[in-house]
Amino acid sequence: MAAQVGVRQRSDARDNRERILLVARAAFAAEGLDVPIREVARRAEVGVATVYRHFRTKEALLTAAFADRMALCSAVVEKGLAAPDPWAGFCLVVEEVMAMHAVDRGFARAFTSRQTHAPDFAAERDRSLRLLLELVRRAKDAGALRQDFVVEDISLVLMANEGIRAATPEMRVAASRRFAALVMQAFQANPVPAELPPAVRLPLSR
Repeated sequence: MAAQVGVRQRSDARDNRERILLVARAAFAAEGLDVPIREVARRAEVGVATVYRHFRTKEALLTAAFADRMALCSAVVEKGLAAPDPWAGFCLVVEEVMAMHAVDRGFARAFTSRQTHAPDFAAERDRSLRLLLELVRRAKDAGALRQDFVVEDISLVLMANEGIRAATPEMRVAASRRFAALVMQAFQANPVPAELPPAVRLPLSR
């Protein structure tokens, strides 16, 4: 009987942890990093103490919630770096990362926030940045990327991309892809006019 109780308790604990992470990901993606722990607990239908039992700090919760996103971001940069054409690889990375950030404001902010300086998250983020810098070097060496480009320009674009407001996540991604196409023409050493993705109807103000 005691063994059965122990198994059930472990199962309940796993279910609670998974539910907390699911709720936290959705809340941070839609509303940013300022969602308080007590609100995450309320939406997950658990006590605040239960959240802290699984995640000792909010930083720990943020790190766990965005671990999959961070891994995906790294995979995108690796894919771009593996492309035979450095410019095509660079375009792929910028477009995909912008699309990812367009639907997940929480991850967009977590990438640079002091709240997510946990060692594992920070190490993966730094690795992605190192790979991106190598891709930038290759694109410049190929004569495709303008020589005065700096990686901080990506930060500027992501900050602007985060401001996209649309009725649905799908519309935000569509708007982000059009924005990315415009940005890539600005980054290109010798811009070649190309057809843009379809425009998306966006509000003129919040």
